[in-house]
Amino acid sequence: MTAEASQAGPSAGLAAGGGPSRSSEAGNGEERPLRIALLTYKGNPFCGGQGVYTRHLSRELARLGHSVEVIGAQPYPVLDEGVPLTELPSLDLYRQPDPFRTPGRDEYRDWIDALEVGTMWTGGFPEPLTFSLRARRHLRARRGEFDVVHDNQTLGYGLLGDVGAPLVTTIHHPITVDRQLELDAADGWKRRYSVRRWYAFTRMQKRVARRLPSVLTVSGTSRQEIVDHLGVRQDRIHVVHIGADTDLFSPDPSVPRVPGRIVTTSSADVPLKGLVYLVEALAKVRTEHPGAHLVVVGKRPTGGPVATAIERYGLEGAVEFVKGISDAELVDLVRSAEAACVPSLYEGFSLPAAEAMATATPLVATTGGAIPEVAGKDGETCLAVPPGDAGALAAALVRLLNEPELRTRLGAAGRERVLSKFTWARAAEGTAARYREAIALSRAGVRSAAPQAEAVSTPESRATC
Repeated sequence: MTAEASQAGPSAGLAAGGGPSRSSEAGNGEERPLRIALLTYKGNPFCGGQGVYTRHLSRELARLGHSVEVIGAQPYPVLDEGVPLTELPSLDLYRQPDPFRTPGRDEYRDWIDALEVGTMWTGGFPEPLTFSLRARRHLRARRGEFDVVHDNQTLGYGLLGDVGAPLVTTIHHPITVDRQLELDAADGWKRRYSVRRWYAFTRMQKRVARRLPSVLTVSGTSRQEIVDHLGVRQDRIHVVHIGADTDLFSPDPSVPRVPGRIVTTSSADVPLKGLVYLVEALAKVRTEHPGAHLVVVGKRPTGGPVATAIERYGLEGAVEFVKGISDAELVDLVRSAEAACVPSLYEGFSLPAAEAMATATPLVATTGGAIPEVAGKDGETCLAVPPGDAGALAAALVRLLNEPELRTRLGAAGRERVLSKFTWARAAEGTAARYREAIALSRAGVRSAAPQAEAVSTPESRATC
């Protein structure tokens, strides 16, 4: 039994990966289609994994015959045809080109808007709380229209109690992990204070998570992190692996490999993504392969450790950043690389790893967090290196660039691993099974038995938490 399977626990009738077979979900005439409200407080797929999750899961749930309505705030998710979006707008305080803006007086609609601005003014991040309050109000007004509400990691006070339907929540990984990594990288007490204030919402998320009856997560590693960091009881957490769009992310021999090209998807300003170590590794690789170059799918940094490293190693012409490209352009970019790399210090799952493997592009990945669950064993489906080790990254990349037969073998094996374990169709099947379980428990009147060590007062009293 795999580590992820042993952590997920036994579930009668479920296929590997947390879901039933497609025939049991789509073909059982006794199970009517579900009406699903899928909440996402930040859903643009170009802003991170939550948007990707929302788009692909909603599409595959709809393909199973369910009625899915996404309810989201800015940046709004991009959805596939047939999946409606209900906009639940915030004040969009972090939009470009004027982030941390002060709204005009005529923009304020109610006390939730005032709470959002006040929290931002004092250095906090208000969106999980304020979106949850707006979502509760919206869902209660539409009571009876949904069979289940699925929250995509908002974990706000507003979602406690009655939201008009049974609640299922996805936690990709505890944001406390991001908080600790940013604190570790912070320079000086002022920066550390700023990080603590920004991540103050994680205290709310801990309190909310402990009171949730049904939590989904994307890997066995994330499951254990949720137990350790958030204090959620293990028997309430269910692993449903996510995956790649294997129709889109697929091999295409007509796309030529570009010699020396390395591709990564990374945020330069997020320390846990480990991009600075990949930049340092590239400098080492170029001593043996002068034509080696890195294409980063993400925003070019204007300062910080990554920008400093690029300048220090003289890599201005060897590191390219691309942003806002189409799905087709992204896939062709990955196909064109001789190596894909995931240099993260930690990942709750790693969609970039699964997507690169799905195109049969050979992968170098760290062993941070859940990445090994996705990427597989070193030398079989990827080359695995310790997180935060630029020398090990460089050695693995040099090995791939030197050995075309190894690239071909790892690429093919990686594609087969994704097809067998990590697809969105399987994710939708497993998620729908958990919806039905939550609905059945609600109808049976089953209530949370977890000890409630902390009393949670009204949401507005927690505005500065």
